[in-house]
Amino acid sequence: MGVEYLILLLLVFMLLAVLIAVETRDLLSSVISLGAGGFALSVIFLLLGAPDLAITQVVVEVIALVLLIRLVVTRHDTTSETPRDALRTGLVLLGGGVLLVGMFLAVGGSGAAGSIPQFGKPLMGKVDPSAEPRAGQPVAARYLANAAEETGAGNVVMAVLLDYRAYDTLGEATVIFVSILGAYAVLRRVGRRGEQELAS
Repeated sequence: MGVEYLILLLLVFMLLAVLIAVETRDLLSSVISLGAGGFALSVIFLLLGAPDLAITQVVVEVIALVLLIRLVVTRHDTTSETPRDALRTGLVLLGGGVLLVGMFLAVGGSGAAGSIPQFGKPLMGKVDPSAEPRAGQPVAARYLANAAEETGAGNVVMAVLLDYRAYDTLGEATVIFVSILGAYAVLRRVGRRGEQELAS
């Protein structure tokens, strides 16, 4: 079985996990289904040759799963059950199917104009590293050739993260920090006033 078909199978699994998470009546089952979808995404990252993203996804998924399970176990349920909507479920399935077909056609395409190149093939031919990148050309060759001179970094990955993409990296770190603060705000212990309100 090719890598493309394995990725497609994992995407189907992720779609089913999300559908279960949306439609199940048990909140704990919903959280576990979301976790399974996240772990499938980390396997997809591994198959695509991005182990750094796979490791990050696993770490974030484990932390989020632990926090959400703790929240579900200790929550005070004040929600009311709403009736199931078959139309909504059908629209989710239809939209997911269209998305999967489009992704399969794009990844498994012939690489002609207007489609994504075949899996594992470079986007373009060799690029002169000394030339300035033009619109539509990849900049990876220039980064690999000139990263040490332009940034003074010995590691190309760190040069890209902290020099070429510094603002993007700062934004990602800010998002993670805000997420941690949000999780702490949700999962912190109830104060004295809150305990008195729950007791009464």
